[in-house]
Amino acid sequence: MAGNSFGQIFKLTTCGESHGGAIAVIIDGCPAGLAINKDDIQYELDRRKPGQSHITTPRSEADTIHILSGIFEGKTTGTPILLLAYNKDAKSEDYDKLKHIFRPSHADYTYLMKYGIRDYRGSGRASARETLARVAAGSIAKKYLKEKLGIEILSYVEQVGNIKTNIDMQTVTLKAIEANIIRCPDEQQAKKMIDLVEKVKASGDSIGGIIRCIIRNVPVGLGEPVFDKLNADLGKAMLSINAVKGFEIGSGFAGVELLGSQHNDELQLSAKNEIETKTNYAGGIVGGISNGENIYCRIAFKPVATITKEQTTLNTNKEHVNLVVNGRHDPCVLPRAIPIVDAMAALVIMDHYLRHNTYK
Repeated sequence: MAGNSFGQIFKLTTCGESHGGAIAVIIDGCPAGLAINKDDIQYELDRRKPGQSHITTPRSEADTIHILSGIFEGKTTGTPILLLAYNKDAKSEDYDKLKHIFRPSHADYTYLMKYGIRDYRGSGRASARETLARVAAGSIAKKYLKEKLGIEILSYVEQVGNIKTNIDMQTVTLKAIEANIIRCPDEQQAKKMIDLVEKVKASGDSIGGIIRCIIRNVPVGLGEPVFDKLNADLGKAMLSINAVKGFEIGSGFAGVELLGSQHNDELQLSAKNEIETKTNYAGGIVGGISNGENIYCRIAFKPVATITKEQTTLNTNKEHVNLVVNGRHDPCVLPRAIPIVDAMAALVIMDHYLRHNTYK
C-alpha cells in the first residue's frame, strides 16, 4: 500500500490499524535541539482521543504516547523520531458480522476491490484512528513553529448542520475554543450545536459541519510556485483527513460573488512601515506563496458513515441485506477533528518553512 508518508523535508510515515496492536509514526527531518517531552504530545492527543465527552464515541482509549527514538535528554537529536500509542479498547468482535458486508459510505468495497483483502475490524487502515499518528507528529511541528517563529495555529467548529457562528476569527483564542465540548468559541451557538448533536445521536444518526483554521504570524515566502503551492499542499493535507469533503482558502466559493475590484487585496504600508494588505480575501497566500497575512481556510466534514439506523446494502455475494450497526461511533466528528486539522496545518507549514530555508 502506497501513500503512507507525507512531507518532503519534515516527513512522516504512519502505520497501524484501528484494531491492530498500536498506532505509530516515524518523523524524519525534525531539526535538532527542540525541547520536547511526552506532555507536549499528550496534550494534543487528549484533544483527539475518544471518550472525552458524551457527544463523542464511547470507545475508551488513553492514547498514551511512547517516545522510542529521536529525543535525548528532552531534546530532539535530528535523527528519526518514533512515537507509538497502543490500542487498548478494541472490540473486534463487534465487527464479526460485518466481515462479508459492504457498509454504505465506508471503504469496505473499494479496499476489497483494490487490494483483494480488507481488515473489516473498525475499517482497519481506513479508520480515523490513524489520525492519532498525525496529531502526534503535528504536535512537534506545532511547538517548533510557535517557539521558533511565533506562528499560532487555531481551529474551531464554525458550523454543525445548519447552525453557524459568525464570530470574528481574528479574536478567537484557544481558551474560548476549549471552553465547551463542541469546540466552538461562540458560547451561545455552541449550546445550540451541542443540542443538535444530542438529538442526532439519540435518533441513531450522524451530522457533519465545517471547521475553520487560522494560521497567524506566518512569514512571507513559504510555498513553491506551480505544483507545490502552499494552498495546494494545505488542500491536500486537509482532504486527506477522514470524512473531509471540501476545502476552501480565503474567500473560497464566496469570492465568485465579488468583482475583481472588490476582491483584490490592495497593498499599503503598516504603522511599522511594513507591506501589508488592506483586505485579506486571498487568505494569506498569493501565487502559492505566503504574503505575511494570516492564513485562513475552511474544511467541510460529512456526517460520520457509521450510524445505527437500518440501511440497505450488499454483501460480498452481491446479495441485498439489511444492516444495523451497533458499534461505537461519533455522532459528529468535528470536536475531535480540531486537533487533526491543527496538526495537518502545522505539518504543511513546518515542511515548507524548512524547504524555504534550503535556499538561504
